[in-house]
Amino acid sequence: MAYKYVTKAWKKPEDSFVKELMWQRLIEWRKQPAVLRVEKPTRIDRARKLGYKAKQGFIVARVRVRRVGRKRPRPKAGRRPKRMGVAKLKLAKSSKLIAEERAARKFPNLEVLNSYWVWEDGRFKWFEVIMVDPNHPVIQSDKDLSWICDDVHRGRVFRGLTSAGKEVRGLHHRGLGAEKTRLSGRAVRKRKEKE
Repeated sequence: MAYKYVTKAWKKPEDSFVKELMWQRLIEWRKQPAVLRVEKPTRIDRARKLGYKAKQGFIVARVRVRRVGRKRPRPKAGRRPKRMGVAKLKLAKSSKLIAEERAARKFPNLEVLNSYWVWEDGRFKWFEVIMVDPNHPVIQSDKDLSWICDDVHRGRVFRGLTSAGKEVRGLHHRGLGAEKTRLSGRAVRKRKEKE
């Protein structure tokens, strides 16, 4: 019963007890390191949907990412204002993917399974990254997760194979009929050349 209540509260956190609770937690979180291992997930409902299990071999890391747009130094040589390109530049990677990569660098013996948004304020975003130890016997004998122990999944976050990485690569369209909506980079370049 409590699980359903928590799930419902996180669907609209601004209108539930979650907002006040997180406001108090953020006071502590801001003082903590940018990448921190936590005992249990803050959002247990979300973590379980993404594959988390409360068993050996699973680790959850909370990652803080700075919330800013990309800014470039103003060019010293002459440009017309249109070509200055200082503000309003977008990063190619999402904050979520940056958080996953930072967690993977902090724990090099683990593989990133998935991640989810926890909270944000005016300056930072917090994500929790679910990580798995591929060398742990409990993970190796888990029928749902033994695939991550294969060598082909080593460093999967740095190759854009997590859900956040696939979204950045434009591979998040799924299902029948999505074949034509997802173009390769080469196909996109060719299309631009024709125009």
